[in-house]
Amino acid sequence: MLGAGVVGTTSAWYLAQAGHEVSVVDRQPVAGNETSFANGGQISVSHAEPWANPHVLQRIIKWLGREDAPLLWRWRADPAQLAWGLRFLGECLPGRTRRNMADIVALSLYSRRRLRALREVLGLQYDHLERGILHIYTDRQEFAAAIEATRVMREFGLDRETVDVEKCLEIEPALADAKHLLVGGDYTRSDESGDAHKFTRALAERAQAAGVDFRLNLTVDRIAPGGSQIAGILVSSADGQELLTADAYVVALGSYSPLLVKPLGIGLPVYPAKGYSATLNLLEGSPAPVVSLTDDERKLVFSRLGNRLRIAGTAEFNGYNLDLNPVRCQALMQRVRQLFPRLQVEGEPDYWCGLRPATPSNLPYIGRTRYSNLWLNTGHGTLGWTMACGSAAALADQMSGRRPEPDFPFLK
Repeated sequence: MLGAGVVGTTSAWYLAQAGHEVSVVDRQPVAGNETSFANGGQISVSHAEPWANPHVLQRIIKWLGREDAPLLWRWRADPAQLAWGLRFLGECLPGRTRRNMADIVALSLYSRRRLRALREVLGLQYDHLERGILHIYTDRQEFAAAIEATRVMREFGLDRETVDVEKCLEIEPALADAKHLLVGGDYTRSDESGDAHKFTRALAERAQAAGVDFRLNLTVDRIAPGGSQIAGILVSSADGQELLTADAYVVALGSYSPLLVKPLGIGLPVYPAKGYSATLNLLEGSPAPVVSLTDDERKLVFSRLGNRLRIAGTAEFNGYNLDLNPVRCQALMQRVRQLFPRLQVEGEPDYWCGLRPATPSNLPYIGRTRYSNLWLNTGHGTLGWTMACGSAAALADQMSGRRPEPDFPFLK
């Protein structure tokens, strides 16, 4: 298993439970230490509408030239970025958007069920809350589009319902000071929230106790092909290089997956979308939200994680750049002050950014490649935490010769 983020760690767990002997390789000293470290914290099946949809182009045009835009596209002399962008435009057609939404909902619903079952069996603690997710809207045109998206998602089996402003305040009273900004919302009672990093660390400990070998502080340098199969993985550490061999290999390296498989002749349309987060330590009694929120106008999410509030979101397409942009960081806090002006915090915000592995369709790549012993579980974009358990369980089924349960276009 290449990668110990939430997707790689869940994959290792389900493969081990299926009877496979599993080793996990990651360059970090602990599991869940990169993209899974400080994400938005939502298990959000309700976030199934893909970025590529018929409404997105007018939004992108509106955001041009804004450094704090929810979606910031920085042009680079990068053929991969251009190719990704062209494929993204193709996915904006109404028919493709509806198909992608159906696939996302199917895998996400399955994944949420698997997460709940796993949590019950193992008793995992990760600041999770089962209070649903409330999408709030401050633009009437966007709200009208959301009503249609809600209708479609209900057709696909999701319990998302349109609600008025008064119902929004009933669901989350902490929004009272922002009432004048709101025009409506939609609420998915069955959605959840929780700390993905805590979950990944806790599951890694259980997996290790169950026999999974975590080889950390190892950088994957190259996948070595051998005809129609993979011969091994060349890794390096402070002690030098070594070749790791196995019967099968799974690439779950998020945004770095396409760089690793490209020399094998596998063109994987995954591009890094840098997301930002701010984590606030709340003072006791601070009027902070408890229900997880999605702010549609700013493309931000708010999740309560114990005595912390996590604000995360936006997308910056700027290659593999991991520099914190102070303008985008301040945009997070500006929105916090608008929505929750009486919020009381201790200390300064803890800012973070991570590279989400985005595909043009928002669908991840899960399944076997043209190499008979090389598998993928990558490209989950903003829904890695939401889809992790379902993707991992489905991959374990495939690698064990079983048909996965969800209706999803898995690689074969």
